[in-house]
Amino acid sequence: MRVVPLDVLVGTQRHVEGHDLSPADLLTALQRGERVSTSQPPPAAFAAAYRAAAEAGAREVVSVHLSGELSGTVGAAQVAAADAPVPVHVVDSAVTVMALGFAVLAAARHARGLDEVSGGLLDGPPAPDAAPTRLADRVAQWVARPDAAALPDGADVARVARERSADARAWFLVDSLDHLRRGGRLSAPAAALGTVLGLRPLLTLDDGRVVVAEKVRTRRAARERLEAVARAHAETRGPVRVAVHHLGQPDVAAELVTQARRWPHVVEAVACETSAVIAAHVGPGLLAVVVVDA
Repeated sequence: MRVVPLDVLVGTQRHVEGHDLSPADLLTALQRGERVSTSQPPPAAFAAAYRAAAEAGAREVVSVHLSGELSGTVGAAQVAAADAPVPVHVVDSAVTVMALGFAVLAAARHARGLDEVSGGLLDGPPAPDAAPTRLADRVAQWVARPDAAALPDGADVARVARERSADARAWFLVDSLDHLRRGGRLSAPAAALGTVLGLRPLLTLDDGRVVVAEKVRTRRAARERLEAVARAHAETRGPVRVAVHHLGQPDVAAELVTQARRWPHVVEAVACETSAVIAAHVGPGLLAVVVVDA
């Protein structure tokens, strides 16, 4: 897996996400009242990534991106894919954060012939008395077997990324809806719920867009409702993975992860501080829960 990062502009200074700007730095800038915006990678950045993958021996590339309704990133990837030296399967996930991350990980496991839930090889675990080996060695031995099934092609790996992202659900809270409104990610009437009516809307993604899922009166009630909605959804699924995103609230996120690990069907639950790019659009106070089929 390779990452092509987005840029974050703080005032007039440009930063590359994951290189010279942390979520904590971004939070400090927001609290100072600095103007913050983001910029999608240019097609040249994707062209370089596809070329590097081909030079490293890739026969195909699966290129998975955050929602095209929220960013032009997937469009830049499609432009670069047209002239790539190997076939590129561009996937608009229609989601973001770990709804996207879990889909990418599921696709990467599938590309290596691994089971999505346990991470083990699809033909079962090694014998109990087998000597421990590196995962890469196990995969190599499995692929070399005469009776091994063919590994999936790029189109099949892209299918898994699309299916997992389509299965994903995400709900989130923010302290203020102004950041989402100013960035064009939330309509003015929806944003007025918080600024005019003083409500704490529970937000979600619908067809790649940010929409209001429920209207709640207080922050405490909204947090309780966030957990209840996510748990109710998890209970209707088979095995699921859960991610709790936050911005500057590690203790709150850790507590929610502890609760999520007690929900039915949860095979993995993790806490993740949100990225600087997401923080730039949602502002302080983010708390989100992502549930993805495993």
